[in-house]
Amino acid sequence: MKQKLIFLDIDGTLVAAMAKPSRLVIQAVQGARKAGHKIFLCTGRNMPIIGKDILDIGFDGTIASAGSHVEVEGKVLFDSILSEETIQECLHVFHGHGIYCRIESPEGIYTDPQMESLLRGAKADPANSELIRMQKEIEAGIPILPYDRYPGRGAYKICFTSTSLEAVEATKESLGGRFEYVVHPYGDSTSCYNGEIIPRGIDKAKGMDLVCKYYGSGFQDTIAFGDSMNDYEMIRAAGFSVAMGNACEDLKRIADTICKSVWEDGIYYEFQRMGLCHT
Repeated sequence: MKQKLIFLDIDGTLVAAMAKPSRLVIQAVQGARKAGHKIFLCTGRNMPIIGKDILDIGFDGTIASAGSHVEVEGKVLFDSILSEETIQECLHVFHGHGIYCRIESPEGIYTDPQMESLLRGAKADPANSELIRMQKEIEAGIPILPYDRYPGRGAYKICFTSTSLEAVEATKESLGGRFEYVVHPYGDSTSCYNGEIIPRGIDKAKGMDLVCKYYGSGFQDTIAFGDSMNDYEMIRAAGFSVAMGNACEDLKRIADTICKSVWEDGIYYEFQRMGLCHT
């Protein structure tokens, strides 16, 4: 098979929330690279919280922070940090509507103190891998720092949690012209709406484009796997797209195929079906 550039989301795709990579998924990734394909993480996580257990699998590069940071074979191709002035403006707007924030910067992750209690009490929709991951981070004691430790040198993106969807919508009057809003799936009786804002013009598909140009390839040579709405542009742009069995319905509707869920080692079995690895 001609060399493919394969892009894998992490949470809800490569691994279940904060779980370790399974033996079969590791086998699939390493087998596909041995077969000559290039494989990249393509995640909303910022670099500091991509765990060593994931990186040790072996990848050819990473698209992190939903496209704001792109590196290939140890070379940084793109790194876009929002100015501190912009970060403070966004925080002012969100806080003014009673919304709690999580700042993801090159140094780490910093949150409003109220966010943890809201996350602990939230009932996550099964398709909302981002909310489940944040809850698991709290349970696992992942070092998420309080906002007063934030160094104030700009950040890649801001995630939000709110008890009111109307409050989230209200912030778009000030921020919607400059940011794309990603609101993750929520159940009918949810007490927590969560999502993220990403600067317009930056997304996972733009990161994929930079990787393609680096290798002299086109989107027709790409395959993408994802599960949540911050994978939407990636799934829509890929030459062949795969939604996980646990993916949100909006993503399943636009994907070329649907594989088994993350809990069923969907990546492994889809790699096998597509002949991407010899294991």
